[in-house]
Amino acid sequence: MKVINIVGGGSAGWMTAIYLNRYFNQARKNFSINVIESPDIGAIGVGEATVHSIRFFFAAMGLDEKELMAETNATVKTGIMFRNWKKPSGARVHEYFHPFDQQQPGGSIDISSAWLLSDRAGSERYDEAVSINSHLITDGLCPKAPRSPDFGGVTPYGYHLDATLMGRFLRRKAVEAGVNHIEATVSDVVVGDGQIRSVVTDSGSISGDLFVDCTGFRGLLIDRLKADNWESFADALPCDKAVAIQRALPGDGRPRPYTMATALDHGWAWQIDLTSRQGCGYVYDSKRLTPSQAEAELRDFLGRDSEFLSCNHLDMRVGRRQDFWVGNCVAVGLAGGFIEPLESTGLHMIHLGVGLLATHLAGGVDVPPLREAYNAKMRGFYEDLKQFIVLHYALTDRDDTAFWRAAASTLSRCPWLEQQLRVWEHKICEHQDFAGSFASIFTDMNYRYVLYGMNRYPRLTMSLDERDSMGIFSRFSAQVGQVLPACQTHEHFLETVRQDMAGGDGVQ
Repeated sequence: MKVINIVGGGSAGWMTAIYLNRYFNQARKNFSINVIESPDIGAIGVGEATVHSIRFFFAAMGLDEKELMAETNATVKTGIMFRNWKKPSGARVHEYFHPFDQQQPGGSIDISSAWLLSDRAGSERYDEAVSINSHLITDGLCPKAPRSPDFGGVTPYGYHLDATLMGRFLRRKAVEAGVNHIEATVSDVVVGDGQIRSVVTDSGSISGDLFVDCTGFRGLLIDRLKADNWESFADALPCDKAVAIQRALPGDGRPRPYTMATALDHGWAWQIDLTSRQGCGYVYDSKRLTPSQAEAELRDFLGRDSEFLSCNHLDMRVGRRQDFWVGNCVAVGLAGGFIEPLESTGLHMIHLGVGLLATHLAGGVDVPPLREAYNAKMRGFYEDLKQFIVLHYALTDRDDTAFWRAAASTLSRCPWLEQQLRVWEHKICEHQDFAGSFASIFTDMNYRYVLYGMNRYPRLTMSLDERDSMGIFSRFSAQVGQVLPACQTHEHFLETVRQDMAGGDGVQ
């Protein structure tokens, strides 16, 4: 029997373990899977927001949604509210919402084009015109109806969750399913003929056929097989540090069903509400700000009267491996690459990496064409994600600090995006613009939310019959009117989770 050794726990290690075990060992055991986790090295555990596709991962693993949410202090995430990414309009701070739901069908013309041609930008945001989730959050609702199945709702949604608790939850589920948990600290890696033969730990030497490197930015295993294997994205994404603060939920203590991403002087701040607390952080460029200055700015932004629970400073290595799979070692999670957490893609990239690994590994542990194909896809996915994040910065008109004055220049590091922005000055952003790309999660619909949210509209010369326009938006309004009464308030849904896991009957 082949042996897979996963070195490192946390989200990457345990997501990899539970996925590979489910994929290969559910019907018949094909691999013996070990997770070698050091009790002395903690997980970073800062990323607490997800994209909506993580539901598919949890569902495929056979997990119970309410159990998952209860054990990770999770809340529902319908999207991200961006604030202050452009200059204010008078006394009004610039704001737009990037939701998870897709734009609804229009009629003779798509609803996005209808919004542009109807000159509605002066009276409503783009997301308000095309997104049901945008209306849900206005009314304090979430996409879960009373009879929604696990991991299903009336619109797509993700989660806010405690990453450390999620790692522990997945560890328990993986071990119950047959994964071997080895508590040991790796001190050396034995290499021969371009392969990892074993890892040396304080509990002895452990050999295997395939090694998955989940050791975070250290890349403890993959670096031993290939030096100079990292491509930095610092020229396009200069934010390389973060300060993370946990605090008590502010205000009335009701968690919001969306993430806040507010632009500050030298980067941006996240605010993520769990049932137990709020996770906050400031992602910034260390060439313009010291850690102590960043912490002070974040504390001022949050309010000095906040009940702060903890503070942690983090170094971020933004970029990716040139080769993720080298010899018999595959780097997953931070060991493979990292894009700053603006669109909450950390867990998504783990899901993507391990899902691809499973399908490629099914053809053999040591098949060069499979390694080459895997590496090409993963490189493309990180490049695609990089340019989507750059889009958020490149569209700003802020010039109040050196950081924001330099933001637009990052566009030159993404030639495809630079060219497309020229094209999108004269036509809508549409699906065919991405044909042949590596888009894994963010499509033309997501690009439009950012483009139009940042007031980057195409100059269209056609006109639209007013009756067509009225019909399109009347149908959307009717759909909103049908959906909203079917949904629970976010607070109500979270209470049903708590009550169900406590053995109660829920809220009536």
